[in-house]
Amino acid sequence: MYHGAARSAEKSVNYPIQQALALLEKTAILLETLLRGLPEDLLHWKPAPERWSIAEVLGHLADIEQLYADRTRRMVTEDMPRLQRFEPAKTEGRGDAMLANAAENLEVFHRARRATLVLLRSIPPDSGERRAVHSELGEITLREMLHEWASHDLGHLRQIAELYRAHAFHPHAGPFRKYSNIKP
Repeated sequence: MYHGAARSAEKSVNYPIQQALALLEKTAILLETLLRGLPEDLLHWKPAPERWSIAEVLGHLADIEQLYADRTRRMVTEDMPRLQRFEPAKTEGRGDAMLANAAENLEVFHRARRATLVLLRSIPPDSGERRAVHSELGEITLREMLHEWASHDLGHLRQIAELYRAHAFHPHAGPFRKYSNIKP
């Protein structure tokens, strides 16, 4: 039963980092399961020119993995490190050729996530309150950042699933399309 925003905020303060770590461990498996055997046209389909394809989402996940891992490492080993605001142009510099290859992007993400998981498994469970100063957000905790990272993963898993759904199934559902609210 929902007991209001105050209770919800109270719970988030003590929410353990293990929940976020558990999701981060699952993301690569979920992606592999969802994307295995999909045709190239689906992996590169874009609902609009300014929107990402599945291949591009995978490229983004591969690129941003290093950012989160570096921030985590710094927060665990340094006292109050200063973290800069995320700048996509600085982390997503692999170019269109890399973004165009879904299988390669997924492999790069898998390798990076495996390395990241070694780091994450080494973090003491009580390190969630380690702090940093973010250039835009101010003081943040490792727990908050790990939960943002898990949320980020889920957001892109949802985005990939919606792209898959919108291209592979919705157009062929006939009159059942009226039951779906597709927003890829």
